[in-house]
Amino acid sequence: MTPRSALNRSLLALAGLVLLGGGLLILFAGLDLYRRHDLVPPAGWPLTAPADVLLGAADRARWSGQGWWWWPAVIAALVLTALLALWWLLAQLSRRRPGSLPVGGTPPQEGVELRDRALADAIATEAGALPGVDDATVRITGRPAHHHTHVGLTLTPEGAPGATLGALCEGPLRTARRSTGLPDMPTEVRLHVARHKPHRAE
Repeated sequence: MTPRSALNRSLLALAGLVLLGGGLLILFAGLDLYRRHDLVPPAGWPLTAPADVLLGAADRARWSGQGWWWWPAVIAALVLTALLALWWLLAQLSRRRPGSLPVGGTPPQEGVELRDRALADAIATEAGALPGVDDATVRITGRPAHHHTHVGLTLTPEGAPGATLGALCEGPLRTARRSTGLPDMPTEVRLHVARHKPHRAE
């Protein structure tokens, strides 16, 4: 999981909990469930009966007496929150993966396109068969015109990083460029070394 996806999931979980709590609070008060089921809410609990309001007359008078700046500040805070929420929503709707890549250059030759997942799987399969490679993972991000390839290679303890990188560039990546007709494929490669398996002494 990437830091961005972890942040998005955390924000979604937090927003969901806030909305769920607010909805349950209003539901319990609107249906008068506290009285019907003889439940005693905590002291100072808001909205405990259908006639309750979130801000009573005393609270409204107290906050209104803070000065002329109070309500403009509240409105500005609400507008800023709404704008941040809209920006976050638009950022989630924007594609972070190309979806499909043109085959034969840009524009696509006769409308033929290749799914990014299929291309990533093909590169990973070919890279995983290279000498000295124990495992390979490939992920393609970005937009079709500005995509980026992320390759993760787990080398065997005997694998040589320099030779493996050369074989990757001359093998799977060259095949991918030739298949798609793209002159350039920006690629980031991360190398890891597999750990030795423990040996048992008899």
